[in-house]
Amino acid sequence: MDVTGSPRKRFARKGTWVRIPPSPLEQPLLVKIFDIMTDKNCKKKTPVVVILGHVDAGKSSILDFIRKTDTVTRESGGITQHVGVYESEIKGQKVTFLDTPGHAAFSGIRSRGAKIADLAILVVAVDQGIQPQTKEAIAYLTETKLPVIVAFNKIDISSEKLNSIKGQLNKEGITVESMGGSVPALEISAKTGAGMDALTDMILLMIEMEDLKCETENQAQGVIIESHQDSFRGPVATLIIDQGILKTGDIIGTNSTCGRIKNIINPQGKSIKEVFPGEAAIIMGFSQVPKAGEPFCIYRDLSMAEENTKSDEPCQTMKTEDGCNLIIKADVHSSLEAIETVLKGMPQEKVKLNIIEAKTGEVTQNDVNLAQTVGAEIIGFNVSLNPGVRGMLDKAKIRFKNFDVIYKLMEYVSELIEKNRKPEAVRREVGKLEILAIFKTEKNRQIIGGNVVSGQIEKGATLDVYRGKEKIGQGKIITLECRKKKADIVPKGQQAGILYEGTGKIEEGDLVEAYFIDMI
Repeated sequence: MDVTGSPRKRFARKGTWVRIPPSPLEQPLLVKIFDIMTDKNCKKKTPVVVILGHVDAGKSSILDFIRKTDTVTRESGGITQHVGVYESEIKGQKVTFLDTPGHAAFSGIRSRGAKIADLAILVVAVDQGIQPQTKEAIAYLTETKLPVIVAFNKIDISSEKLNSIKGQLNKEGITVESMGGSVPALEISAKTGAGMDALTDMILLMIEMEDLKCETENQAQGVIIESHQDSFRGPVATLIIDQGILKTGDIIGTNSTCGRIKNIINPQGKSIKEVFPGEAAIIMGFSQVPKAGEPFCIYRDLSMAEENTKSDEPCQTMKTEDGCNLIIKADVHSSLEAIETVLKGMPQEKVKLNIIEAKTGEVTQNDVNLAQTVGAEIIGFNVSLNPGVRGMLDKAKIRFKNFDVIYKLMEYVSELIEKNRKPEAVRREVGKLEILAIFKTEKNRQIIGGNVVSGQIEKGATLDVYRGKEKIGQGKIITLECRKKKADIVPKGQQAGILYEGTGKIEEGDLVEAYFIDMI
């Protein structure tokens, strides 16, 4: 279009009129502005919607209803253990959905999901109310200033607590429209479908209001969402494009690895040649598994990508005299990250957890050899074990445990810590005796009598002997009497006779403390 004509010529975008002055010096700048306004380089972006909330709030069920799928029944224990990346169409609008695990261990995934999304759905179950991971999600939303829709789920169960929950949300910084705020909130049931049409309409309205645009002329860049080591395809990564167009053959790099893209697969499992902003894809071609959450970009050549890559080979901790040695194998990187975070946060005052190595992929012969060398147990999370490796484990007598729910893994490691804990000697005070008389003294034995001034004196207890503040001896009670009769216990206020055996010569006026050493 000619922009050199009438000074009154106008162009419109989003209802705004711009006057074009006739000065020839201003023409190049105005042409650039006009190109942007007429979307020559800026294209419409596929919106990325992240679903956040506490465990069992119904996040996956909502997504299943929208997508007409059934992922919940396929998840172990009905709990989401992985980040889910899906593409769906809502009334003709293509949307990329991120379904995040609600378990506390997966906080890293939720944080990344909030940072790369364009819109968030905060799911609050009315039978749960505001829970720890709800508050965590709100903190992410506050930090990123991400537009949000609140979905009050399981409204079919009860709505009695709804106003109270809205008040709790208000205290956390999210005020819904019915409470005088600006955050849209809907009452829904993913089980019955109540309110779900209103939720999808609200998603489309919020997306339209955001008017998401992206730059397609620049080199592609985005974020790694998930990654793992595939025994046949090698390093595999799921990513989302932020800008530019990602193509087969591109040189891709992150902080930890790089490579040439060999194949691109869309979320429906079909091979494609290119990926556009806001879309998700699975790619192959990295030299090693990238970390979930790493940003990526495209380079002109492989040497440049390698220069910007820092080697991040997992370090190996050698066997120590004290502690529990573990090798961790997980199906995907985000699970590995969550497991390492959980294990490092466990109390280790009595038994230290030594993570010898942590990788994604199935258990291999190298893992078995390493476990045998350092005396480690192998902990798996959703990983496979072929018969050959199983035979090696049995022969080497190496324990292998595989889990599909993270809290069960945590429970097992807690039990493992307890089993490896060495008994600890703890002093248990029982009573004090003030010496009133010395009846007999010979070599390392004495017969003494005194008044029990606190607690009780028990047969077999160890005695510390004090003269003033100075400890002058230590021994044991061989026999104990009360009122000239043998006794097992003499309580406070009674007089006791003791056959003492030990060091130090006890005198009248000394104080003895009786105690036991318990191993716990």
